[in-house]
Amino acid sequence: MSQGRRLALIGLVVVIAVAGFVIAKSGSNNKDKSATVTETTKAGTKEVTSTTTQATPVQIVVKNGKPVGGIKKINVNKGNPVQFTVQSDVADEIHVHGYDFHKDVKARGSASFSFPAKIEGEFVIELESRSEQIASLVVNP
Repeated sequence: MSQGRRLALIGLVVVIAVAGFVIAKSGSNNKDKSATVTETTKAGTKEVTSTTTQATPVQIVVKNGKPVGGIKKINVNKGNPVQFTVQSDVADEIHVHGYDFHKDVKARGSASFSFPAKIEGEFVIELESRSEQIASLVVNP
């Protein structure tokens, strides 16, 4: 096979591969199914914020009726799932404001939430009887 035919064959293979990639990519669902969690804590006098993207449920730990590490910020896009679990050393009711979801958590127990983000905005998640905010849910358009 001549060098010209080899180059033409290689070019054809590259074109087919690129076309296959473009077709596969255009048929995929581009919605981000992960949640971004931001924790803000005080380190001395400095405020430290860390953000991570997680595909698994967000873990919120409550000790002595307070969220460990500060109030968690859960960011999701509208239509994507909201998933989080609260582990608590105190008994209370977990309330997701705006969505009006309630679940009881026993002392040294946990409560898990999973629902679609249908309402845009920012919503407080709290220990209801203590009026203690443990997380903030932000649903982006």
